[in-house]
Amino acid sequence: MNKLLNLLLTAILLQGIYSSSIAQAPVPNTLTPEQKIYGLSKFWNEVNYNFIYLAKIGGRRTWDSVYQANISAALATKNDWDFYRVLLKFCAFLHDGHTNIYLPNSVGDYTLTKMFGKYWLSTQNIGGKAIVNRVLTSELKDIPLGTEIIEVNGLPTAQYARDSVAPYISSSTDYVVEDGALSGLLFGLVGQSYVVKFKRPNGSEFTLNLTHEKTTDTSFYPPFPPNPPLLELKWYKGGIAYVALNSFGDRKIDSLFLEKLPALYAAKGLIIDLRNNGGGSTHIGANILQYLTADTIWYPERSSTRQHVAAYKAWGAFVNARDTAGDAEARRDWLDFHDQLIYDLSANPTPDTIHVRAKRLVVPTVLLTGHNTASAAEDFLIYANGQKNIIRIGERSYGSTGQPYQFSLVGGINARICTKKDTYYDGTEFVGYGVKPDIEVIPTVQDYLDKKDPALDKALQYLADKTKYPG
Repeated sequence: MNKLLNLLLTAILLQGIYSSSIAQAPVPNTLTPEQKIYGLSKFWNEVNYNFIYLAKIGGRRTWDSVYQANISAALATKNDWDFYRVLLKFCAFLHDGHTNIYLPNSVGDYTLTKMFGKYWLSTQNIGGKAIVNRVLTSELKDIPLGTEIIEVNGLPTAQYARDSVAPYISSSTDYVVEDGALSGLLFGLVGQSYVVKFKRPNGSEFTLNLTHEKTTDTSFYPPFPPNPPLLELKWYKGGIAYVALNSFGDRKIDSLFLEKLPALYAAKGLIIDLRNNGGGSTHIGANILQYLTADTIWYPERSSTRQHVAAYKAWGAFVNARDTAGDAEARRDWLDFHDQLIYDLSANPTPDTIHVRAKRLVVPTVLLTGHNTASAAEDFLIYANGQKNIIRIGERSYGSTGQPYQFSLVGGINARICTKKDTYYDGTEFVGYGVKPDIEVIPTVQDYLDKKDPALDKALQYLADKTKYPG
């Protein structure tokens, strides 16, 4: 799994931890009130100056009011963990997948995530339900795979996830928040207890009282697979080649693709799987994509960032909106004062020219996408948009990209803030919405139970028809 995707998933998992009844939880209390105020204030200030989407959350005035409301919340915290949660919720208010709080590594000393002594289980969002997807082999009979969590602490799962878990998750899209809330449903600290009601695939229901304590059993079902390679190649019937590009965070994937390219020329159809690609470098993905199109130009993303000039802002305090009509300087100053002065990083953009000396692989091509197709992998989709031989199948992408500014807060806590806005070449936004597939395929619980991959099946069917009846 690439580094960026690890960070994104770690953020989701940690943010899913909520406060409930904790029995003697060994949580450190090392941060002073002054440190808490400093950490909260530094994040607030960096967002004020650097967050590209400040206007979307109501601007500086709204952000300032949220900050003021969190001062008393931060000072009221009884331990480091509660303060971390205040920061997580403060950050989540920004609704951005590239703006996050990262807890210190020492959190692992007193966080046992999914361990419940004799029980261990993980869940994933399938069709809006929290479905058990991995357990200990010893509990498989009691909690078979596909079991649904239907209640937590007396509340319907959807309500509990929405009220107690989702508010701590930073994401640009509602469906990624739901993914994180349902997968992080039962994360917690040692001693934290839950009353959980389950429903097995056969319809039988049962309830367990679960308390976090260390699990010593390490026999998991299914076993954890090894980290996927950067690139995977498989062949399917009818000359359909399947290539999984699992990260654009390592430039080595470009050379790996070029090594496979001679063999790929035999393909009648091509599947590029980006569902586990959390991003990396836009240029790495573009280097691969240029071999998959017949065009000589393509249209990249448009990018912009906030601009701040102190003198403009000072002058802007004396400018009314009505004074900006026909006066470029007055408008500039007014925008800076209102934190809306934007610098176009792709000013006067022209389409990118493709220069490829090697033979190209221009065949019917499917890009498989999902909620974990993020950042630079979404830029790959933007570059590929409009290519006549390429379509997208699967679920919407993660819905967040940009250039994060990374910095430290206090007590080993780190943060990042998105400083760059990316859109389609024509200005259409996808951050906050995700890149929508041409053919949407949403997996069901039954697909999971039957071990089916409906998006891959749809891609194979599409390419079989396309290669059989071209045109």
